[in-house]
Amino acid sequence: MNLMRKLSSKNLLVFNLVLIGVVFGFSLAFLSFSCSTPKTRFVARAQENPVAISENDLAIAEGLQNVFNAVSNKVLPSVVELKTVSVRRQPIPNFNGIPWEFFFGPRERNPDSRGQEREYRSQGLGSGIIVRQKEGMYYAITNHHVVDNTTEIRVATKSGKEYPAKLVGKDERKDLAMISFETGDSYPLAVLGDSDAVRVGDWAIAMGNPLGEQFSFSVTMGIVSAVGRTGGPGGNINDFIQTDAPINQGNSGGALVNIRGEVIGINTWIASNTTGGGNVGLGFAIPINNAKRSIDEFISSGTISYGWLGVSLMEPGKETAAALGIEGKRGAMASQVFLGSPADKGGISPGDFITHVDGKEVRGVNPLTLTVGDLKPGDRATFTVIRDGASKDIQVRIEARTDQVASDNKKLWPGIHLIPLTDEVKETLDLKKDAKGLYVAQVMADSPADIIGLRQGDLINSINGENIKDLPAYYKLLREKTGKELWFGFTRGESALETLKYKR
Repeated sequence: MNLMRKLSSKNLLVFNLVLIGVVFGFSLAFLSFSCSTPKTRFVARAQENPVAISENDLAIAEGLQNVFNAVSNKVLPSVVELKTVSVRRQPIPNFNGIPWEFFFGPRERNPDSRGQEREYRSQGLGSGIIVRQKEGMYYAITNHHVVDNTTEIRVATKSGKEYPAKLVGKDERKDLAMISFETGDSYPLAVLGDSDAVRVGDWAIAMGNPLGEQFSFSVTMGIVSAVGRTGGPGGNINDFIQTDAPINQGNSGGALVNIRGEVIGINTWIASNTTGGGNVGLGFAIPINNAKRSIDEFISSGTISYGWLGVSLMEPGKETAAALGIEGKRGAMASQVFLGSPADKGGISPGDFITHVDGKEVRGVNPLTLTVGDLKPGDRATFTVIRDGASKDIQVRIEARTDQVASDNKKLWPGIHLIPLTDEVKETLDLKKDAKGLYVAQVMADSPADIIGLRQGDLINSINGENIKDLPAYYKLLREKTGKELWFGFTRGESALETLKYKR
C-alpha cells in the first residue's frame, strides 16, 4: 500500500510538471507570434498593395517632363562649344653649362641661343549662345574670360560639326565677348527673354559644356535662388542671377533659360569651397538684359561704349551711414567727384547719396554703374540724391567713358576717404580717447589731397580755416567753401599742421 501511494504521488508530480511545461511553451509561442504578426502583416500588406499613383498625378509629372524635353530640344541647337588655344612664350632657361660641364667638361656655346623663347600652347573650353545671323555669318555671345588672350577659336555644334571662329569684340567690365563663324548650314537663334521679370523660385535650366567634351551639351535643372547678386570675380560690374542648377567649369558662356525656353542669363561663375571649383549649388549668370545692348554694339562696331557720370562710388560703412543719416537706405555714395566731369558740371558733390536714376531705384554701387554705363553720351538723366538729410533731384548730361578720363586721379576731388571717430573706431585704431577730427582712411594717389600732403592716419579738423565738427559739416564746407582753393588743418601724431593750398 505504501508503495502504491508513492507511485501514485510520483506519477501525479510528473504529470503536473509536463502540464506546466506545455502551458508555458504554448504561452511563449503565442507571445512570440503576437509580437511578430503585425510586422509580418505590414510587410505582406505593403507587398500586396503598393502605393498607387493616380493617372492625374502621373499626367502632371509627365507634362512637366515633356516641358523639359521640349526646352532642351529647342535651346540646345543654339548652344555651342568653344574650343580655344592660348599661346604664350617664355625664355628658354640658361643653366650656364650646368650640369653638362660638370660631367663632360666645357662645351662650345652658341651665341645665337641667348634670348631664345619657347612656345607653350594651352587649350581651353567654354560655351556660347547663337544670338544673331546675317548672310551665312552666325554670332554667338560668350564670356570675356573664355576667349581672353586666345589665338585660336573653334566652334563645335550639337550636330557634331566644327568651324573656325573669329573674335568680334570683348568687354572685360561686363565679362562679355562675341565670336562669329561662317557656314552654309542652318542653326536656330536663341530666343532672349526678359531677365527683369525673373523671380526667386522660377525654374532655371542651365545648358553648356561642363568639364570637357565628354560632357558636352549637358542640361541641368534647378531654380532661381536669388537675383541682384553682386561681387563677381575680376571686377565684374554686373548684378547676377543666382541658381542652384549645377554649373561647372566649361559652362561659362552657356545659356540659363526659363521654363519657356527663353534665355534669361549667361552662365558665368560659381562659388565653391572645393579645391577644383566643383559645383555646390551656387552658380551665377549675367542677366540677359545686361547683354542685349552689348550684342548689338559688338556686331555694329566691335566695341562697347559706356556712359560716364564722373564719380567714384562706395557703399558707406555703418559709421558713415549713421553720421549722414542714411542707415537702411538703398543706393550708392559719391565719395569723390572728377573735376570737370558731367557730375561736377551738373552739381553732384562728394557725400551725395544717390538713390534713383530717372525714377528707378538704385540698389547699390554695381547696379548704379550698370545704369550709368547703359546711358548714351548726350543723354540727360535725373539723379535723385540725399544731401544734408533732404532729397534733391539733379539733372546731368552724360558723356562717353574712356579709360583715360576714368583713371585720371589728378582730377579726383578731393581724393580722400574719411571715417568719423566713434569710440569703436578709436579703440580699433588704437587712438586716444580724446582724439578729435575725421580719420583719413585712404588717400588716392596723385589726387589733390595727395598733392597737398595728406596721408593715411591723419586726423582732419578744419577746411580752409573753418572747424569741422562732424562728417556732414565736412561735406557741406567742401561743397560751399572750396570753389577756388582748398587746404586742410589736421593732426599728425602730436603735431597740428596745415596742408599746402590747392588751386582749382
